[in-house]
Amino acid sequence: MKAMPCIFMALCLLICIAGDAPAKETVKIGLITPLTGSLKTLGESVKNAFNIAVEEYGRKGRYNIQVIMADDGNDPAEGVNAVMSLITRDKVAAIVGPLTSKVAIPVSEKASQHRVPMITGSATNPRVTLSDGKRKPYVFRACYADPFQGVLAANFALRELKAKTAAVLYDSGSDYSREMGESFRAAFTEGNGAVVAFEPYRKDTVDFSTMIAQAALKKPQVIFLPDYYDKAAIIARQISRKGIKSTLIGGDGWDSPNLLASGGNSVVGGYFVDHYSPDRTDEVAESFIRTYKANYGVVPDVFAALAYDATAILLKAIGAARKPQREDIRRALEATRKHRGATGVITFDANGDAMKPGVIMRVEQKSFRYIMTVNP
Repeated sequence: MKAMPCIFMALCLLICIAGDAPAKETVKIGLITPLTGSLKTLGESVKNAFNIAVEEYGRKGRYNIQVIMADDGNDPAEGVNAVMSLITRDKVAAIVGPLTSKVAIPVSEKASQHRVPMITGSATNPRVTLSDGKRKPYVFRACYADPFQGVLAANFALRELKAKTAAVLYDSGSDYSREMGESFRAAFTEGNGAVVAFEPYRKDTVDFSTMIAQAALKKPQVIFLPDYYDKAAIIARQISRKGIKSTLIGGDGWDSPNLLASGGNSVVGGYFVDHYSPDRTDEVAESFIRTYKANYGVVPDVFAALAYDATAILLKAIGAARKPQREDIRRALEATRKHRGATGVITFDANGDAMKPGVIMRVEQKSFRYIMTVNP
């Protein structure tokens, strides 16, 4: 019975200490993503993954995170309106998004002008983090830039397919296609492979027979088609009709069910580089997929995984910053090294672009199959 007063006093002391504990400081962050319009479904994936990352941080982080969401409708003008509202009215400390490069490029200009840290999960155009070849120091991305895909594709062709010769057919008017094609050529050549044909076409080209015939004369072991699924399917069908047996390779623009719907058997057996696969075996990825499925009933797509990584990187930087203010957060983002995310281990290079592995997907009869993770 004598122990009772001591226990009572200890409980009172704990209550007093808990009562005096300071409340967590609140930090505002914004999310810009398309919540209406043609890309609404992808925007919902981004929002869902963003919320998961914020909830996870909230259970153990230093700060309360106040979220302000903005809809860009995948429209550059709406994106600029959204970022200016977040910066000037809401006074956010940092921004996640936008989803696409066409919106992220003008938004990144405003973020840079006002010195607000921004990280996109999925905008791959080099001009998101660069302006006239110069670094935008407040802008980062959790995905790799378009040219990096060409390096990964070339390394896969050299190391795994043991290819010695390659042809490249690319859209000369598209930054996405041209830069990926050029980086593939450089990396393949550096790896002692020979690019025997490097054939440009225009966006409105529908007949590729001449350039295909010219490339076929050189008997390339692989043909790299760095374009979106619709154009890749057209080219692949024409390659197949010529009886050419070269292995086809593409970039993340192939990642659509419509590739198979349009290309049919002509694309089956081809490979493409992507940012993520739900079949990749990794502790972080598996945990994220379980949580996403439990919350939303579906397997997260690539845009969800990239948004999750972008948000988690930002929140980690906020926690690591000397103060949760824009300049300190920027410095902490810049120092990101070996962040373990759902899409791989991420380190930022000098341009704020993610250096990380990609995944190789194989086109099967009815779906895409994860083959391997490939490093630069």
